[in-house]
Amino acid sequence: MAGLSCGIVGLPNVGKSTLFNALTSNRAEASNYPFCTIDPNIGVVEVYDPRLAILSDLSGSAKLIYASMTFVDIAGLVAGASKGEGLGNKFLTNIRDTDAILHVVRCFESDDIIHVSGQVDPISDIEVINLELCLSDLQTVENTIGRMEKQAKSKKELIPVIETLEKVKAHLDAGYVVRSLQLTKEELEYLAPYPFLTAKKVLYVANVSEKDLGEMDNIYVQRVKEYAAKENNSVITICAKLEEEVAELPVSERNEFLESLGLKQSGLQRLVKASFDMLGLITFLTTGEMETRAWTITNNTSAPFAAGKIHTDIQKGFIRAEVIAYEDMVAYKGRSGAKEMGKVRSEGRDYIVKDGDVILFMHNP
Repeated sequence: MAGLSCGIVGLPNVGKSTLFNALTSNRAEASNYPFCTIDPNIGVVEVYDPRLAILSDLSGSAKLIYASMTFVDIAGLVAGASKGEGLGNKFLTNIRDTDAILHVVRCFESDDIIHVSGQVDPISDIEVINLELCLSDLQTVENTIGRMEKQAKSKKELIPVIETLEKVKAHLDAGYVVRSLQLTKEELEYLAPYPFLTAKKVLYVANVSEKDLGEMDNIYVQRVKEYAAKENNSVITICAKLEEEVAELPVSERNEFLESLGLKQSGLQRLVKASFDMLGLITFLTTGEMETRAWTITNNTSAPFAAGKIHTDIQKGFIRAEVIAYEDMVAYKGRSGAKEMGKVRSEGRDYIVKDGDVILFMHNP
């Protein structure tokens, strides 16, 4: 799976499929969020960035290329998924392949939509899925320890790895997710090869009804926020039904429709942005006559590694980076204007790239 990805999970009838369908319905539109459907459960969405169009105008670029994220609709998660109930094992594998989890939680009452457990209880819903993910991780860690103990007879360097895995096992046995376990830097390195499901970052998506538009809040949302705060996770509130309606409108009418409801952005725009933020990502920009493009990197990335996102040869032959802050690029109407005003900086190997840096990399061929 190419690029950064988020798995969308949730119990049946919480609005997960409605949300994903609203996302995928954009694929045929010439909009800021086109989807390319790779198969029925996967969609790739562009991370819309208004800065690109402005830079493109300044540079006379032939095309724009946005950063992108992959969303995976993880179906079949029900109680017993870790034992193969529903489509459990197949989709637990799909979650393992993603960078983070979007957990859709039902925060609305409806006589028309039956809740899988007979009543609306978002915390219970969250705990059902967390338990299944914990049980799956427990199975993974037990199998790994068993295999490694045999190898450790001749490979003593595996002993601290096994000790760390035992720590994870005890934590899971107590019913806690791996991401809440306090680990040293060394222990985190030992666990890096093992993609535990409950070690992934989670963004809770509280799905509300149309009557909650505006405030986007209710008693259920408050409970989810309290729960997420204890885990040090975030919550975004969305009305999946509204997103479905927005997706059916012509692109030219969407903003006006949202404004009529007192909303500045669609929930899907906020969802993509929140997912990007959750993964600790920033964007640097390149611009010229051929293209204006956004490049995704993690916070605290050095200039040579950022150059490597464009091409490994640029990283290997890195000499320096000519950096202009986006605001200066706009204020002085392009690279030459910024240069005249002394706003072009020459940065070396130790420079940490910032969000919105417009960069031209100098390198040996």
